[in-house]
Amino acid sequence: MSLDFIKDLGYKALDSRFKRISDRMAHDVRKLYKELDIDIEPNWYLVFMLLQKRGEVSIVTIADSLGYAHPSVVTIVKKMAEKDYLYIKKDQVDKRKQMISLSPKALKMLPQLEQIWHSCERAILELLSEDLTILQYLDNIDTALKTIPFHQRFKQSYLNSKES
Repeated sequence: MSLDFIKDLGYKALDSRFKRISDRMAHDVRKLYKELDIDIEPNWYLVFMLLQKRGEVSIVTIADSLGYAHPSVVTIVKKMAEKDYLYIKKDQVDKRKQMISLSPKALKMLPQLEQIWHSCERAILELLSEDLTILQYLDNIDTALKTIPFHQRFKQSYLNSKES
């Protein structure tokens, strides 16, 4: 037995292992942003990139495009707007809908952010030894969970074990 209990559990702690890796990477990206005196959070980059590609979109579109829960996107967008990276306005047709776009501050920062994101991509490729097989596994897991949610899989397994 090693000192790494999560690693020792193998597939049984898959979610914890993913979270730990994600947390480490986010922490290090946050550290780099701080060193570069950039006041953004690591989890904002997807919103930046989406708005850069699509222009003005609704919060629902952001949530659907990223596969995030609506409340999570609302929180991210609110924080980004507080730092003046986003404009939020009511949709002209549907006043309940909020439309989101990059602010001039965000547009001005995009070249520097793109350089950082590109460096991050290179670091990830280096970590993976340029073997992107893991992405296929993640795609398979993602597709399987969209087809039959984990809750349903877990519940059925639990009920089957009680019958045995």
